[in-house]
Amino acid sequence: MRSFRFLLVLVLSLTTAACSGLPDLEAREPSFAVPAAETLDTRLGQLMIPLLNQAPTTDAGIVLLGDAQGSLEARMMLVEQADVSLDIQYYIWRDDVSGQLVSDGLLRAAERGVRVRLLLDDFHTRKIEGTLSSLNAHPNIEVRLFNPITPRGSIALGFIFDFNRANRRMHNKSFTADNQATIVGGRNIGDDYFIRSDGVLFADLDVLVMGETVTDISNDFDVFWNSNSAYPFELITDPSPRSENKAVIKDFTLGDISTERFFDPTLITWAETEVVSDDPIKALGEARSDQLITHALKNAIGEPVEEVLLVSPYFIPRSAGVKALEAVLERGVKISVLTNAYATNDVAIVHSGYAKWRERLLKAGIHLYELRPSAFNDAPMEYDSIDSSFSSSASSLHAKTFIIDRQRVFVGSFNFDPRSVNLNTELGVVIDSPELAATMSEAFHNDIRQQAYEVKLSETGELYWLERNGEELKRHDTEPGMSWFERFSVGFFSFLPIDWLL
Repeated sequence: MRSFRFLLVLVLSLTTAACSGLPDLEAREPSFAVPAAETLDTRLGQLMIPLLNQAPTTDAGIVLLGDAQGSLEARMMLVEQADVSLDIQYYIWRDDVSGQLVSDGLLRAAERGVRVRLLLDDFHTRKIEGTLSSLNAHPNIEVRLFNPITPRGSIALGFIFDFNRANRRMHNKSFTADNQATIVGGRNIGDDYFIRSDGVLFADLDVLVMGETVTDISNDFDVFWNSNSAYPFELITDPSPRSENKAVIKDFTLGDISTERFFDPTLITWAETEVVSDDPIKALGEARSDQLITHALKNAIGEPVEEVLLVSPYFIPRSAGVKALEAVLERGVKISVLTNAYATNDVAIVHSGYAKWRERLLKAGIHLYELRPSAFNDAPMEYDSIDSSFSSSASSLHAKTFIIDRQRVFVGSFNFDPRSVNLNTELGVVIDSPELAATMSEAFHNDIRQQAYEVKLSETGELYWLERNGEELKRHDTEPGMSWFERFSVGFFSFLPIDWLL
């Protein structure tokens, strides 16, 4: 009986801690982006004036950031050039070499008077609380955590007692300086996304944006920053600065972070561009259909007529997605999909949510390609090569992009999976540029067969994989890179009703 009472007290204590709720936001001060018209006298503002004066449209100038380290260097360029404000929003921020480089840069910017607003999803922040507390302690830096998970000491308890809320995350990614230039796309902040390291490095894609679209990104940031899910760091955890063991920054040197490199007029594509995003109330499960990124994407992209090229690291169409793709195919549109092979999928269980649909997708006429682990053993591309969007030093696909009719391009954080559709908030841009779309389409078609397995159906309805190495063609009748146990596991998970979580 005594043991039962102890267990009851323990359960009640844990329940009380987990259900204690989030702090009140009544005292939180709202803040907003500095208008672009008020930052024209900054270094970035002065740089933009002649570029915009000569541009065919002032809506958006786009520079593709396909190279991993180049994308980090572009962010550091914005950090070093900012004079007034930095507004930064991410899902993951690691306390590794690249994370520290950016964090140290933010402190330097704050020291010269730049206002820094850093909004991070809370799921991954516990390991970097020391860094965040140091940043937040600076009078010019404010850190907010999106959709915090409580109790602070246990993510597991947070999910147990408030699963519906804790399971919804902010997946948005943006990096805006002086409301004059911004970077959006698929990369988080960490060595996995920027630097060759001992871990997995993802093939990814960002865009550097200038022009009027930057204000749209800033407005979207403000909506999230002032939302009911964004909590000041000091309300959620101990804000006292603390010392932690930091990764040693060695054997790494930043390359060229000059404005001349990234704002080279020959690299800029000027185009009408639309920002698409979810309303932050999606994180509370309260968004209407017209407040979701899927609604905005449909309106911005329109109906495909000839071709859809879809690149998504996590491709889990489910029944509704397959039916939608089949309807597009019935109109005579060609569809090609590039996703991760099992061996390059950094979340292996997700593969089960994709694998179950391959046969039906192929029967419908979709061309399926799965990125090979060996895809990136060749010499790396130069920074300004569009091919680096699909072929870099990475060993796993992380880019999220699709190209419609060689006319429109989406780049952002949105995966073709249930989490992006129903649970996480996402952000991206739709660029209306035949020039950019055609260039990316050519890169896709030129490289895909040498870098990915082509998945096919035999005459008897069995899956097989074609691997091309130059002129050599190899056929795999079982899924490459998988042991019998892994094949069994994927098959087992395929029967479980967990797709909505993936």
